Amino acid sequence: QVQVVESGGGLVQAGGSLRLSCAASGSIFSINFMGWYRQAPGKQRELVASITTVGITDYADSVKGRFTISRDNGKNTVYLQMNSLKPEDTAVYYCKLRSAYGRNYWGQGTQVTVSS
Repeated sequence: QVQVVESGGGLVQAGGSLRLSCAASGSIFSINFMGWYRQAPGKQRELVASITTVGITDYADSVKGRFTISRDNGKNTVYLQMNSLKPEDTAVYYCKLRSAYGRNYWGQGTQVTVSS
């Protein structure tokens, strides 16, 4: 039994900041990838940022220079620091963990709303 829970979403003004957290519990072994995805109404879910257990990071072009992903491997926890937020960042943000053998574990999502 595995549980993945996101937190830290909310309503902010354009230019503001939020820090999202994702904590996993249960029998999760050999995690090699942690990522943040987002999905806006009527749009496809997209990968925003990712990090491997050895610290390799990747970002979508739309968030480079504004978002930073980090992790705590021992706690199976991943964070997303979101700065200089824009209205187009408004979406439900989802955390995903992936095991070395290809199994994905998803959270339920946390709402981020950026007002102008």
